[in-house]
Amino acid sequence: MTAGLDNALLESDENRALRAAVGELGRRHGRGYDAEKLWREAGSLGYLGVNLPEEYGGGGGGLTELSTVLEELGAAGCPLLLLVVSPAICGTVIARFGTEGQKRRWLPGLADGTTRMAFGITEPDAGSNSHRITTTARRDGTDWLLTGRKVFISGVDICDATLIVGRTEDARTGRLKPCLFIVERDTPGFEYRRIEMELAAPEKQFQLFLDDVRLPADALVGDEDGGLLQLFAGLNPERIMTAAFSIGMGRFALATAVDYARTRQVWKAPIGSHQAIAHPLAQAHIELELARLMLRKAAFLCDAGQDMAAGEAANMAKYAAAEAGAKAVDQAVHTLGGNGLTTEYGLASLLAASRVGRIAPVSREMILNFISHHTLGLPKSY
Repeated sequence: MTAGLDNALLESDENRALRAAVGELGRRHGRGYDAEKLWREAGSLGYLGVNLPEEYGGGGGGLTELSTVLEELGAAGCPLLLLVVSPAICGTVIARFGTEGQKRRWLPGLADGTTRMAFGITEPDAGSNSHRITTTARRDGTDWLLTGRKVFISGVDICDATLIVGRTEDARTGRLKPCLFIVERDTPGFEYRRIEMELAAPEKQFQLFLDDVRLPADALVGDEDGGLLQLFAGLNPERIMTAAFSIGMGRFALATAVDYARTRQVWKAPIGSHQAIAHPLAQAHIELELARLMLRKAAFLCDAGQDMAAGEAANMAKYAAAEAGAKAVDQAVHTLGGNGLTTEYGLASLLAASRVGRIAPVSREMILNFISHHTLGLPKSY
């Protein structure tokens, strides 16, 4: 176990080659990228489905490889947020728990990018408490009827379907239990409305309204009694990929600031020669590298099927990466001064984007709750 983890942290030759190839693709598209065009090219090159099984058109790798793709695109200034959702969350859940029919129907398209799937878990009144989800499904013959609301769901307008987290009643206990349903975009009763955001991003945010949405029996993913395990199997990849998103963004900001500090002169020497400029940038680099190590550990454990250990590491990686990424962006803007707020350098928009990693898909405080309860064994405060 330890030796394998050590080798994973050192990174395989194959993953280094993947990192270099994706980095080259990202730099070719650059900061002014067209997200749709980049998505299509990344899909045609096999990068979108590196984590999915080979028999369904994927690369046969795991979250280690997919997080590398997102990180390197982010470091080049052109992250693809839907990588967090479509191949990572939805692809992982379907590959692990879907029926053979579901795998053949969805995985090849998720792998090459011709099909996209959103993920619907967040609700207006539930927040981070997935146990308070009120979207419910009830049987109607062999069909399901799904009713509820979701909020802050990314990319619904450009996705072919949404993996919805709902709840069904346990016939033995009468209690509600989580279940996952695939809802295609044009299904009657499925409505989505855009949420206007101050954050500028290619992927838009939506509210979902489900009013007795009729679904066939095969819309249910996996075992009706295994919903909680299946849900958590999607949340670990979500946190790992969010960490990769934050780290890539932080690396882009830091590289921009370092290049500026190396050449910008105000007095007789480049501003990077002054410790007041150099030390904060060095610290940002250290913190990004530390977060990258935890990201690799989390991805390694997830790929090894160690869900509980991966849950702890994924939460830690997400926390560390979000803090390091936000700090790197803030320091980069500060290094450039007024230039840091101009369109030319592309940093000002990252001030809002880097904040997302600290509040979504789970807040810093909820991660601290998780670590204090599950890792340290401290009593719950709620």
